[in-house]
This record gives sequence, C-alpha cells and structure tokens, in this order.
Amino acid sequence: MRRYTILFNVIFLFLLATFSNRTDAAVTLPQLVSNGMVLQRDVPLNIWGWAKPSEKVNVEFLGESYSTKADKNGDWQLELTATKGGGPFKMKINEIELSNILIGDVWLASGQSNMELQIRRVMDLYADEISKINNNQIRLFRSGTRENAETEKADYPNGAWLTATPENRMEFSAIAWFFANEIYKAKNVPIGIISTAIGGSPAEAWLSKEKVTPFLDSWLDRQADIDSMRTARKTEGEETKPYNWGVEVNKNDPGVGLWSKDDVDVSEWPTMSLPGYWSDKGVDLRNGSIWFYNEFNVPDSLSGKEAILRLGRIIDSDSAFVNGTFVGNITYQYPPRIYTIAGGVLKPGKNKVMVRVFCQGGKGGFVEEKPYEVRIGKQVIDLTGDWRYHVGAELNPPFSFGGLSFRPGGLYNSLISPMKKYAIKGVIWYQGETNAGRGFEYRQLFKDVILDWRSQLDQPDLPFLFVQLANLGIPNKQPVKSGWAETRDAQRRALELPNTGMAVAFDIGEWNDIHPLNKKEVAHRLALEAKRVAYGNQSIVSSGPLYESMKMKDGSIVLTFSSVGTGIYANSMLEGFQIAGKDGDFVWAKAVVLNKNTVKVWSENIKQPSAVRYAWDDNPAGSNLKNKEGLPASPFTTEK
Repeated sequence: MRRYTILFNVIFLFLLATFSNRTDAAVTLPQLVSNGMVLQRDVPLNIWGWAKPSEKVNVEFLGESYSTKADKNGDWQLELTATKGGGPFKMKINEIELSNILIGDVWLASGQSNMELQIRRVMDLYADEISKINNNQIRLFRSGTRENAETEKADYPNGAWLTATPENRMEFSAIAWFFANEIYKAKNVPIGIISTAIGGSPAEAWLSKEKVTPFLDSWLDRQADIDSMRTARKTEGEETKPYNWGVEVNKNDPGVGLWSKDDVDVSEWPTMSLPGYWSDKGVDLRNGSIWFYNEFNVPDSLSGKEAILRLGRIIDSDSAFVNGTFVGNITYQYPPRIYTIAGGVLKPGKNKVMVRVFCQGGKGGFVEEKPYEVRIGKQVIDLTGDWRYHVGAELNPPFSFGGLSFRPGGLYNSLISPMKKYAIKGVIWYQGETNAGRGFEYRQLFKDVILDWRSQLDQPDLPFLFVQLANLGIPNKQPVKSGWAETRDAQRRALELPNTGMAVAFDIGEWNDIHPLNKKEVAHRLALEAKRVAYGNQSIVSSGPLYESMKMKDGSIVLTFSSVGTGIYANSMLEGFQIAGKDGDFVWAKAVVLNKNTVKVWSENIKQPSAVRYAWDDNPAGSNLKNKEGLPASPFTTEK
C-alpha cells in the first residue's frame, strides 16, 4: 500500500511540475503583435510582450532564433534582424504561433475625424472603386478604444489586423486606404496602416508627458474650478437634479408614437421651404424637437421596390419614417443621411415621409446644397421645396457645468504609447479643426507634436506628412480675420521641420461640410509628399507653391516661392491676394506672375505696403495660385 502511495505522490509531483512549467512559460503579446501583422521592412524589428519574471522567451522567425528573459516586472523585448519586404511568414514565440505576417511599410494614420472617417462615408463619390477593393497586401490595425487615459498604456484593450478585402474594406479610413493603395502601387510592397485618429481631438491630447505639462496644468485648473462651483452650488442647496434630455424631449413632445404613423393628419400644419435653417424662416426653437412632413409620388412600376432616402445633413440629429415605417436615424449632425427604404414599403401613388429633428441648442435645420431625394434604382424623386412642420417639444434645460473634453495627453497615453515600440515608415496626420481659432498657439504646438512623436518612437527623422485644413463656410466678400486661415498658416510653418510634407486641401473641401468627401485627392497629395519625403524621390513635384520671402519694390511687394515645379501657372488672373499698409488693415490686391517663381502684389489704395496674405478666409473660394503641375499654393501671411 505504501508503494502505491509513493507512486501516486511521484505522479502528482510530476503533473504539478509540468503544469507549473506550462504556466510559467505563458507569454502575452501586445495586440499589434498578432496574426496578419505588417512589420516594417529594412529596419531592426522590435518584438515585445510580457511573461513571468525571469521567464525565458524564444522567438523563431525566418530561420533565425532569438532569446531573452523577462525582467523582474515581466517585460521582455527582442530586436530582430532587418528584413526586406515580402511574406506571408510565420513567427513562433515560445508556444505561440503567429501566421500570415507581411513585411513592408507601416504608416501611422492619426489626427481627428477627417482622418478617422471611414470608406462607407464616401460611397457617393467612389462606389464603383470601393466595390472592387480586394487586396490582402494592404492591412489595417484599429483598436476600438477611445479612452482619455491619465497614464500611459502598455497595450490596446482590443484590436486586430484586417486585410483590405470585401468583408473588411468599410472599416478602413478613406484617406488611409487611398494613400496605402497609391503607395502599394508605386512600391509594390505590403502596406500596413495603424489607425488612431479620434474625431474632435485637439493637438494637445496627442502630446506625451514630456511636452504636455503646460496644457495639462491649465486643463486641471479649469476642471478644479468646475468642481469647486459644483461643490458651492451643492453646499448652498442649489444642486441641479440630473437632467435626462432624451427622456424630457419625449415626455414633452405630443407627437411621440403618433406623428410617425402613416395616418397622421397634417392638414393644419404650416409649411416651410427646405433645405434651410428654421430660425431663418421664422421658427424660434433652439432646444427641443420639430417634425417635418412631405409627400412624394411613386409610379406603379416602382412601388414595393427597395429605395434610398437621402436627407443631406441635418442639425443636430433625426429619425426618419416612410409611410409609418422607421427607416433610420443619425445621432449627430455630420454624417450624411442615407437611409434604406425596405422593399414593400413604397406604395403606388402618394407616399409620406416624416422626419423628427432634434436640436440641443443653436441653429437647427437642413443643410443647403446637399441631396434631399428618394432614389429608386435610377429614378430620383426630389424632396426639396415646401414641407409641413409642427414643433414637438420646446425645452429649457437647466444650466449645466458640463465637463472638459479630451484631457491633454490622454489620447497619446491610450493610442500612441501602446505602439511606440512598433517600427513605422512614417505618419500621415489630418487634424487642426479643433484648434482653429488658436492658430498662433498652434504654430509651436503642432511642431511639438511632431518632435514629441519622433522622440517617443525613437525615430528622429520620422517622415511626418499632414493635411492642411480644407475650406469651410460661406466665402467672405471683404478681407476678414480667419481662425481657419491662421491655423493653416501655422500648419505651413511646420514645414520648417525636416522630413515634413503638407497636402493643401482648401480647394477640394465643401463649404457646407466639415467632412468633405473628396478624400482620394487628399490622399494623392499626401502620397506625392510621401514619395519625396519618405521614399527619397527629390525630382517629384509634390506640392504647390510655398511662400519663401518678400521684398518691397516701387509701392508693391514681390513674393518669391519655392516648390513651383516647372513654374507658377500664369495663364489666369490671380485671385485671393490681400495687401496691408502700415496700419495693418488688409484690402483686396492685384497680383501678377513676374517669372517662374515670383509674384508681384499691389493696390492703388496702399502706397506703402507692409504685408501680404493669400487665401486668407475660412473658405478662400477663387484663390487660384498654383504651379503648372496643377497643385495649389498654400495659404500664407508674410506677417511674423
């Protein structure tokens, strides 16, 4: 009996030791280091992760073996030999086997919503092209996190590498896809995109702790003031009860559950011509809901078919119904309203569309120069013109202190810190809208972002390519101050840093949309700069004219430009120039091309000019300085 007991104990100890060894051998990898990843070619590769302290880690890749031990905190890192592009390959890390690995060029795509904006949002322009996307050599990594983190994160909470195939293509950033596709065609190597852009984010949210201190201190002071006011109100017995806007608007709207139905009587409702803003048309509703009703006729041959309801852009949000059937809703103002009307909903003859619009303060309405129509196959039924309307709920929410958005450094901590060990080819960046109005501050702030990332990623010469702000708003007839122009000029000045490139976009935006659709041309202009800055093609003309210097001459100012390619385009009347005298007041100016790289600017009303501005407006429509290659000049001011 004792012999069996001893044998049992031996077997138990063996199994325990075996189980313990397997537990100790467990290695954890970051989300980026996973199946389908794209690694940067021609540079030493970092592979890292976590294990038990002092645990041995073995990596096998392309016939080479690498070993290390985890440190006392369980961190480990290995540097693999630089490798040329290719794949797919496999990698083994202890017992973990990774497959479908490509080696090529990895680009970080970051900034705010115009970089984040996905392919599905630009279908109006590129439907045929998007339908053909199927390239497993182009891949995207995107984490779902939007955390505004207080401390640097070591990893993403989720995320995977996706191939540019039909099932994944709608997840790609539109700019990132078009950029990657152009670079892939030019270089014939796999392209990986790490996408970290977050809508509405200010530049200071992307700074590391090395650079963020002054912005964070100011943010924390403001937060402390808000907390102090809340405490004071609570102490004085005036604490505001929680206010649920959604509940209140439904509670006070008599149309809820009734006016969306097919049999609603709207005969007594007044009419309003749409699109447009209801405050411009005599309806004083700043906070609440309002219902809009229209009718349209469908031929017998098209009844019952699936259709698309287009409702342009609506401020702030909406829910839409056709013949009493809910067809869709959008919860904020920017996305285009593209709602599917299911088969069987449309009837022969008269059909009804009802749209409930919500506004939470400000100017609500239907944005002009957008599509408002029903599309049934190739048939288009116009919905612009007179609509009937009825105010639903009119609210007067109590004052709220609200909160501060985007902690300075918060997005760096959650989205850049986890990838800073991952070697990349360069950065494409589209941001600045949130910083518009603080252009002078942005001059240094944006440079700090570039230098900070280069330092944190340990790539001092990292190519950093960015998009200058697009045009927005109604053009001004007279020279004015412009926060967007000031920010564009700050972006232009970032070109003083080496290995930078800028894509001008003020000529390809939309006056009525902060998210213009023409992302392919933006990506093309970024790709031109990539070919020059990141791939060393110094013969390529990658941008339009860039202001370089000025000199006074006979009551005029002569400007010299770089990046003129084969020369400044001279076969048109130059528009968009402003000139100022000693008083600093700008007026419209005349301008002519003198030669390949100089322009003369003057005004009969300014005898002693001191400064020139070009394309200085939120929407500098008509500004037309460009080179013969057709690339537009950057907006600028000669002021210091």
